[in-house]
Amino acid sequence: MSEPVIRLQGVWKIFGARVEDAMQAITQEGLSKAEALEQFGCVVGIADCSFEVPRGEIFCVMGLSGSGKSTMVRHINRLIEPTAGRIEVLGRDVLALGEGELRKLRAAQIGMVFQHMALFPHRTVRDNVAFPLQVQGLPKAKRWEVSQRCLSLVNLDGYEDRFPSELSGGMQQRVGLARALASDPEILLMDEPFSALDPLIRRRLQEQFMSLSAELNKTTVFITHDLDEAIRIGSRIAIMNDGRIVQIGTPEDIVTNPIDDYVRDFVEGISTLKLVFAHTIMVRIAEYRPRPGEDLERAPRAAHDIDLSELIDTSIATDQPIVITHDGMDVGVIDKTTLLNGIKGGND
Repeated sequence: MSEPVIRLQGVWKIFGARVEDAMQAITQEGLSKAEALEQFGCVVGIADCSFEVPRGEIFCVMGLSGSGKSTMVRHINRLIEPTAGRIEVLGRDVLALGEGELRKLRAAQIGMVFQHMALFPHRTVRDNVAFPLQVQGLPKAKRWEVSQRCLSLVNLDGYEDRFPSELSGGMQQRVGLARALASDPEILLMDEPFSALDPLIRRRLQEQFMSLSAELNKTTVFITHDLDEAIRIGSRIAIMNDGRIVQIGTPEDIVTNPIDDYVRDFVEGISTLKLVFAHTIMVRIAEYRPRPGEDLERAPRAAHDIDLSELIDTSIATDQPIVITHDGMDVGVIDKTTLLNGIKGGND
């Protein structure tokens, strides 16, 4: 993993009048979120949150309403001041920045996309996208050039002179994404940007965002309450509950190895066919004992990173086990029993 672009270490946020007393009781006596509210009138927004996001990763944070995910993401650009902890962005201690430095960080290196974009109704699409550059003092010709390029990235050519009221919800979200991209930030913070959209439009925007993220190599923290969305777009997923991060892992890790009942309830019913890969369920080639009549030399081959759905298609076409390869070498074997265990959820 490359050097992290974002790093949070032991970050807490407690709201209320008796923050210090509540913090001491929580850390020393182990008070729960409900007990802190009852005894001190304080609300625990996030509790001891730590994670790192390397360059180019889409890091999804998900949880139920009130779990702390939106509060947490607003700490990264210090829209919310933490009660305790350390926050680093691009190698800089965000908590040590003065107001001027913080404004520059937000304007030039961090773009933020919300569920409700709050586009300026009296400005055209072009002017909405160009607004961050206007704040930076760039000349009009340069602002419009950048605005045009960003609108092209989100497939809104021809809508430059429209007003937000003339656009659909999905198109308005794309304007918001173009506005976030206008400053060419290294980091995108996205707080449930597609949640209010119809399923078909939402899926199209997810696909467009993933394509853009890969093309532009943006480091993204993406907030969602939808596990399907997190699995679809996330390189890794953090699941939050009562202000705490309870598990971080790849979609495959989260679905196949939930850490507790809370996560298990989240992933219940999620199909593993596109999430579990050959390398997870294979028996290593040196440990596999061929059954009578099996000829591994003539068996079909499959790459170590194909998913269960593709393995099923391969298995249907043969009575032989499937030999798994990596870098041109045979590394493992999957027979029909192993494949069924993988579909069921076992990794043995």
